[in-house]
Amino acid sequence: MTKLLIADRDHNERIGIGWLVSSYSLPFEKVLLCDNFEDMVSTIENELPDVVFIELDMIPKAQWHSFKVQVSRYVKQIVVTTTEATFDRAMQAIEIQAINLLVKPHSPDLIKKTLQKCLQGERELTHLLSVKTQISSEDVTYQSLFIDSERPVTPYQLCVMQTENRDSLSHLRSYLEEFEFHFRPSILPLSDLIICVFPEEVLLVKQEVNRLFQTWNEKYGDPLAIVYHSIPTNQQSLHTMYIQSKRALELTFYKGYRQVILLDRDWEWDLIDPFLNPTEQRDWVEMLHNDNPEQIKTWMYQEFLRVKEPYPEPGLIRTRLTSILAQVRRFMKTYQLDKSEYERSYHQVFETILYNPVLYRIVQDILLFIYQLLRGVKKQQELSKVDVIERGILYIETHFRDRNLSLQKVAQFVDRSPAYFSHLLVKKHGMPLSQLITSLRIKEAKKLLRESQLTIQEIATETGFGNANYFSRIFKEQTGATPSNYRKYGLNIETK
Repeated sequence: MTKLLIADRDHNERIGIGWLVSSYSLPFEKVLLCDNFEDMVSTIENELPDVVFIELDMIPKAQWHSFKVQVSRYVKQIVVTTTEATFDRAMQAIEIQAINLLVKPHSPDLIKKTLQKCLQGERELTHLLSVKTQISSEDVTYQSLFIDSERPVTPYQLCVMQTENRDSLSHLRSYLEEFEFHFRPSILPLSDLIICVFPEEVLLVKQEVNRLFQTWNEKYGDPLAIVYHSIPTNQQSLHTMYIQSKRALELTFYKGYRQVILLDRDWEWDLIDPFLNPTEQRDWVEMLHNDNPEQIKTWMYQEFLRVKEPYPEPGLIRTRLTSILAQVRRFMKTYQLDKSEYERSYHQVFETILYNPVLYRIVQDILLFIYQLLRGVKKQQELSKVDVIERGILYIETHFRDRNLSLQKVAQFVDRSPAYFSHLLVKKHGMPLSQLITSLRIKEAKKLLRESQLTIQEIATETGFGNANYFSRIFKEQTGATPSNYRKYGLNIETK
């Protein structure tokens, strides 16, 4: 089915060109119409029209580069029109290799001749495909991939395909065997990827690869990356093309899967120092101990997710991430978190750094682990505060009979400063230490007054008051009765 896309902001222009196609009986089986740039882009990607007739003026200046990329990927033949007969418009037409540049108002006869030329070109391409539809299996072998001395008889185009989930590779192989190629490549499956080799004479390999990729996404949805080798071969061996393409496949570490990577130039990985320098180590110590998750996230994003080409070699990035994990490990040991679920999570993150194929996911897993640790430290500190208070209260309850019991003694027992322990105690129980001690002593004195025959002086000594007069005064302030009256009337006084 030969498709024509007419993209013009003017409704009358679109209808008029469509009418010309019909009235001249031009053999387009489907005519598509678009009135804005966004719809045009979507239609090109979804419909893959054979000929695009587009108004240049409808393309936003900021979108020109992305439009050129799309044209190179999806469009076989393009005709452009404009209301401005300028040098810039002519250069744009040349950049996208347009069949013709038409200036409005259009001549119907010129439109007819231009579209007929496109149809003739389509017939020639179809004939070429019918002649060159199969590569000789004698030329393309596994040996030609792995041995550089094996030179092809004819030049080729090559693409390398890999699913993010290795279990889906068998589905990809079946998909390629069943896919309706316009020209069938040689398919060479390996343990972790699949290679397709096309004859270089075929002019539509790029469009074929994009059609294959789009159909896979619609049918399966599993993340798939394809590297299309488009560097001029100059009689390169298949081995060289394979090595270059496989290396380019590692760009998925930065860009993720679900994409076609166009390999159109030689490139090398950037070299970086994979280890944290002393300043960076200090920064990490401060960020962790200061409990600053937002600063940590910003640091990680800036360092790893905003990196630009040339990209560092992925192995160096993984080493750098383990260097960061070493700082996190020291933090864990400082707060005694190197056990239980934290230890298991640490080993899982270490495995992620080594083997996860996409950098973004590694960074997210590291951040989630660090957030977990920071929450763990907070929880531990809260429990530590509770332990300090409870141990202090237990000490007070055991030693309240001691006349010399003081804030300094209790604070020394729990290994905290007097001011800090006093702060925790007031926060937890709403009373200072002196009031708590007095409360415990009065409680014990009431019990002795009710249940024993000890004298007032003996009870004062036994409860830590020491002096009977002081005891009697404090007892009356707290209960409203003297020790003697409390002993005599007991429960009747407490129930009033």
